Amino acid sequence: MLTPLLLIPLLGAIAVAFLKPQISRPLAALSSLASLAWIIYLFTQFNLQSGAIQFSEFHRWVEPVGLNYSLGVDGLSLPLLALNSLLTLIALYTNRNNLERTRLHDGLILLINGGIAGALMSQNLLLFIIFYELELIPFYLLINIWGGEKRGYAATKFLLYTAVSGLLVIVGFLGTTFASQSPSFEFTDLQVQNLDLIPQLVLLTILLIGFGIKTPLVPLHTWMPDTYVEASPATTVLLGGIFAKLGTYGLLRFGLQLFPTAWQTIAPGLAIIGTVSVIYGAISAIAQRDIKRMVAYSSIGHMGYILVAAAAGTELSVLGAIAQMIAHGLILALLFFLVGIVEKTTGTRDLDILNGLMNPIRGLPLTSALLILAGMASAGIPGLIGFAAEFIVFQGSFMAFPIPTLLCILSSGLTAVYFVILINRTCFGKLDNSRAYYARVSFSQQWPALVLTAIIIYFGLQPNALLRWIEPTTTPLVAELHSSIIALRE
Repeated sequence: MLTPLLLIPLLGAIAVAFLKPQISRPLAALSSLASLAWIIYLFTQFNLQSGAIQFSEFHRWVEPVGLNYSLGVDGLSLPLLALNSLLTLIALYTNRNNLERTRLHDGLILLINGGIAGALMSQNLLLFIIFYELELIPFYLLINIWGGEKRGYAATKFLLYTAVSGLLVIVGFLGTTFASQSPSFEFTDLQVQNLDLIPQLVLLTILLIGFGIKTPLVPLHTWMPDTYVEASPATTVLLGGIFAKLGTYGLLRFGLQLFPTAWQTIAPGLAIIGTVSVIYGAISAIAQRDIKRMVAYSSIGHMGYILVAAAAGTELSVLGAIAQMIAHGLILALLFFLVGIVEKTTGTRDLDILNGLMNPIRGLPLTSALLILAGMASAGIPGLIGFAAEFIVFQGSFMAFPIPTLLCILSSGLTAVYFVILINRTCFGKLDNSRAYYARVSFSQQWPALVLTAIIIYFGLQPNALLRWIEPTTTPLVAELHSSIIALRE
């Protein structure tokens, strides 16, 4: 039941490459819609009473090296798969007009969709690595061809950092498999608990650095601001909305779940790193004059919440960590989409130039209203998904790490500061009469933002509609973590 999530985008990418743009663009959108529809069907078949891997598929592939076609999903991966397909559809729609080489552009986005889906579903470590690395070249091309003035520098920096991330993950996986004397690279066959604590710590550290680069966490984040700023709006929606979630997914799946004993040992250090990321991201965002770079730095801070929650290791905090991954993906995608509209319409992202966009006659009133709501969601205003996720993170983390959690709560106030700066400078005030002759932004150009906004509001008012899919997985995961704590103390 999971193979269609790979075949639909991959076959769609191949078909798009050989068709005329008039046909290829609708076909690309149809492929993305088909993937999203299939995931919705999987939700209807998902057993909420089970925390085990579901919809498993297994076929022997390259037996001499232990590479098998092994797929499966649970409450950690299924919501991320839905986010992946939704943001792919939005990315395909974002650059639909006045775009050169549309077939290549849409084909690359579909390849990225298939690569991310494959990584989220892989139950074989080698298969995970293949999909984990698959989207790097498509992203490199998207940034280098359709990016901004410094796109070559940003694309190369992105490729180098993420290549190092993949290399470290490969080393970590190989070391884990050989050290545990596992008969295969299947995730379920690994017996890491039999290892001494020191080898576990070494292997976990390698994986943490690898996945920390992709997340990104401070001080492994330096590739991210340049990449996000230079990438096109469509590419940035995917980079911030789902690509970075492969890092946090890896931290939970292959860090916390695979090395519970070692994870608990270094958890205080992880909480400190997460807190530093939160504070650094917020302070850096306040200092920016480019609204896209401001949103990029805000992302670093919000990803830090996830690490603090994962480090705490309580049932509520891990539940909040996964919810924060979904919330962050939706909110960041909305922010980058709206910033793309503002830049395209006004020709600038400079806070010192933008002003008065809320003007109902000559401004961008609907775009500004949605930007205000997105800022409120990111700042954790009640009634929106950002508040629901952060509240669970803080409540669950406080029991384990009260001081880091309090610092994160205080830093969430800084989030409000930089979004007030952004909104006040861009949306309010008087329009510059010498510049404010902006083209009208049609409703059809903004429907993706309206869809994201509706989802953000719905999950904010009904968070259980999201949490009930995640909880069956987090409960046994945390139980295993706590059992390892008991064993460690004994």
